[in-house]
Amino acid sequence: MNVLYFGMGRESIVPPMKMGLAGYFNTRIWTGVLDPIEVRCCVMKQADITAAIVQFELITVTSELQQAVRSVTQKHLRDFVMIVTATHCHTAPELRIGRGGYDENYVPFAAAAYEKALLQAIHSLSECRSIQSGQAFSMDFCFNRRFWMKDGTVVTNPPKCSPDIVRPEGEIDPEIPLILLENEHGKLLFASISNHADTTGGTEISGDWPARTAHETEKVLGPGSMCIPLIGCSGNINHFDIHDPGEQTSPEEARRIGNGYAVSIINGLKNLHEEPLTLEKACRKFHIGSRELFPEELSEAQEILRKYPAEDTAGSSAPLTARDFAEKSPKVLRYFAENLIKVAQAKKEFDFEVSSVSLGNAVVIGLPAEPFVEIGLEIRKEIFAGNTQVLCAIMNNGSGSGYIPNLWNYRRGGYENTPRSNPYSIHAAAELKKICRKLKEDLKK
Repeated sequence: MNVLYFGMGRESIVPPMKMGLAGYFNTRIWTGVLDPIEVRCCVMKQADITAAIVQFELITVTSELQQAVRSVTQKHLRDFVMIVTATHCHTAPELRIGRGGYDENYVPFAAAAYEKALLQAIHSLSECRSIQSGQAFSMDFCFNRRFWMKDGTVVTNPPKCSPDIVRPEGEIDPEIPLILLENEHGKLLFASISNHADTTGGTEISGDWPARTAHETEKVLGPGSMCIPLIGCSGNINHFDIHDPGEQTSPEEARRIGNGYAVSIINGLKNLHEEPLTLEKACRKFHIGSRELFPEELSEAQEILRKYPAEDTAGSSAPLTARDFAEKSPKVLRYFAENLIKVAQAKKEFDFEVSSVSLGNAVVIGLPAEPFVEIGLEIRKEIFAGNTQVLCAIMNNGSGSGYIPNLWNYRRGGYENTPRSNPYSIHAAAELKKICRKLKEDLKK
């Protein structure tokens, strides 16, 4: 059997310039560094197969960042498949063009940092001694954030303890699939967690709970080791417990959740199983049309624009989030209405890429945008049912940010399926699952 090699690298991506933080509807210029953010990279090689998995502690991987990363990688690797993903943390630099606080110099900076991490990974390539896979479990921190209300509509992040809440609209995925590799330099752990990284709040740079999870897990893995906490399908999932009246946005909350996930993962490491020392790769691209508009969406947006005067939403001093949408803040309603009109006029279409890397009989799948949790469950439990562990990583390879709901989520309410937050065709989920089935067949060949 051909020898499998892997190497790891990491580099800080704390911006050298003042710029905005991503994740909310208004501009937040960063004021300090709560904890440093970084890019993590691993390179794997076996015979003529080369794969790289890269994670940025950023809101997403834009097409501009993806192009820069691919250009850098082509200087050092040949004939490779990449999964380039993000932790989706909401206290990291805004790299999406046109958003408040965007700075055009940040993407080149982040790409240069990635190149340093990539070279570390290449220079540290050494023989893989073992691949193990298994599963952790935690349902303490993840909640479906879309709720049926007594009036028959669905609301995202309704007021906590509201008597009008009936039940969650959908599921959660409390499983945390794991893949662990080891070589002479240390251990490399992939863990896929289906939850949103939006717990810290404020105006300081932070990697949120995924950074904490990685840090605490690496203490146990040992010197030279790396934990890459992939974010699984979680477009309709977050950490808000509607039965808890307390505030759940703070650095302390991020530490609590990050530490909790680390404990679950560390317990999961006690029950891993050996995998064959094999590496396979596959990649598929597909095209998605623009968001179809329902008649009532357009008429409602026009009515909102008539009803509420124009305001500088981006310049708001208070954070504007999905909870403001749930509470029907006029400023946020107008913001969404304006963006609906823009989507209707732009009719933008999208090219997505789904990448996969299999290690033994376990597989990591890079998915575009932010699919809802039920899509991830179907991919993991049905489409890739024959694999020992299936780890999803969202916002893959330049897909940017935007939700991919199930078809049945539309016309119910909530903000994720509005054209502002979901600019893709309403059939995107079906197309994504169709591509995943083809990818599964590719890996069998």
